Amino acid sequence: MDLAYTELNLQYKDYNLVCYDTGENFNDRTIFLLNGGPGLPCNYLRDPHLDLVKKGFRIFTYDQLGCGKSSKPSDLSLWNIDRYVEEVEFVRKQFDLGEIILLGHSWGGWLGIEYAIKYQDNINKLILENTCGDMPHMIGELERLRGNLGSETVKMMMKHEAEGTLDHEEYQAAITILNYRHVCRLDIWPPSIYDSLDDWNMDVYGTMQGPNEFLYTGNLKNWNRIEEMKNINIPCLVTVGMHDELTPSCAMKMHDALPDSKLKVFKNSSHMPFYEEPQSYFTQLEEFLSQ
Repeated sequence: MDLAYTELNLQYKDYNLVCYDTGENFNDRTIFLLNGGPGLPCNYLRDPHLDLVKKGFRIFTYDQLGCGKSSKPSDLSLWNIDRYVEEVEFVRKQFDLGEIILLGHSWGGWLGIEYAIKYQDNINKLILENTCGDMPHMIGELERLRGNLGSETVKMMMKHEAEGTLDHEEYQAAITILNYRHVCRLDIWPPSIYDSLDDWNMDVYGTMQGPNEFLYTGNLKNWNRIEEMKNINIPCLVTVGMHDELTPSCAMKMHDALPDSKLKVFKNSSHMPFYEEPQSYFTQLEEFLSQ
């Protein structure tokens, strides 16, 4: 792949953050990407969005602390959403990005919501993709999706979760089925997804979320910002896949809370419509960005 961005190192406290920038600011047309995880490098989200440079947008993103090419300290106390909010603001200010278009996917959406609650004056538009604003509600939705595997499979999964044997092959087989139903429904996943997954920092993920996409035990499990989202008074786009692990019900709850939002459901997608339905996805995204 011909790299359309420059890698930049940024000193952050005692650590190094590796950032990816496609160029100069184009009059508030900087799209700041916050990828999912937590604990993932940004590759999977960065790469498909680079084509927006051809539309006159600047793409900026970075490997969050603990991820990818950035420093990976072993201090588990670092892995909390409040510190990540301040990290994002530090990066924005250090690169003098001004008023940004903030695009958060999955965990990046939770981070984007938290950032917008505190720093919405720094945001021109907010795009919340395949994410949620109410974690307990979303966990209930995940239980519903797991239930579609059948009662015996659910009992098996609960048994392994209670016994701590999540690496058992039958449990992992169930998780694999759920991933292909609700994370990415493509028969062959794009290389950028594997580039991120192969470098997943499970210390970050386990501390904040849990051991897998369908079991939340980390410090975000009770996170809920629906009430605070009612005060985010900037244009917002909420996107979701019909088969998403973070379900349309989660998206609707955010859409209802936000004063100025548009909701788009991608009927043939799960958690990654920018790969599963790229033509429809980018058409909708560019339409929102042009308004």
